[in-house]
Amino acid sequence: MSAKIQSDLWPSLPYDEIMPTVDHVHRLAQIGAKYTLDQPFEPNWGNIVLPMTPRGFSTPTMWCGDVTFVVAFDLLDDCVTVTASTGSVSIPLAAGSVAEFFARFVTAVAPLGIPAPRTTIESEIPGGLHLDADREERPYDSAAARRAWAAMARAARALTEWQSCFRGPRLPVGIMWGGFDVYAARFNGRTVRPPSEAPVFQQNGMSAEVVAVGFYFGDDRSREATFFAYISPPPDGMTTADFGVKGSGYDAQSKLIRLPWEIVRKSDDPRATVLTFADAVYDVAVKLGGWPADLVRQRRDGWYASKHPVPST
Repeated sequence: MSAKIQSDLWPSLPYDEIMPTVDHVHRLAQIGAKYTLDQPFEPNWGNIVLPMTPRGFSTPTMWCGDVTFVVAFDLLDDCVTVTASTGSVSIPLAAGSVAEFFARFVTAVAPLGIPAPRTTIESEIPGGLHLDADREERPYDSAAARRAWAAMARAARALTEWQSCFRGPRLPVGIMWGGFDVYAARFNGRTVRPPSEAPVFQQNGMSAEVVAVGFYFGDDRSREATFFAYISPPPDGMTTADFGVKGSGYDAQSKLIRLPWEIVRKSDDPRATVLTFADAVYDVAVKLGGWPADLVRQRRDGWYASKHPVPST
């Protein structure tokens, strides 16, 4: 692969250039994503995961009464398309306020038989307002949106490959729209009692032992795009554990294991680097946290599996 093609697939993500558009898209994404809360609850919030698409990301297929629909965010063509059993409609993505987009969205989907979202809280956004009251003018840069999509798509592909050999309970790889992070979670089947002081939504997402690996665009403290991971409950010894890739490590302030995006994208094989990091996180869970090693099989492609038995242990 040429250096130019690889740099396009694993683009640089300068925080100050990317985040204004990412923050805007994050808020707009919650308009369509709120409908996932109307769908049957799946343990650890499996029902809210937004899958990546060839041109952005979307909701899963959802139902509202007799209407079946999907809300797709096309970051390559700068639009949101709602495809329903009753018709379809597209709304352009552009600079402006969240409240203005919310009003256009609600008006556009009404003829399809889709009501306004039942909640308008900007979830998990520090200082977040309500979607229909957020009138701050926000930018939308098409080039930044494309780079953000490329990063999320690469992260999702690597994490999907990581998940492919795990035979225990797991969530589908996709975007957790509250934090707007690409997320992959493995469970060992053991339950835990969530903290009683945690909000209800967290208690419903913290009820099982989990090893999670993901990617997000950073925050005002870190100011860099980062792959992250955590083991919950956290085992002793994580602060000095080896997470497989030089430059990765445990961050005591965030309580996350971190691997900066820049280290990944500048490596000889970024996808393999992500897999090395994620595998090492799980190995730490096995060695320090008593997780079962036999839940992980050797990675095989479908053609191999169509001609050879793939042992379950």
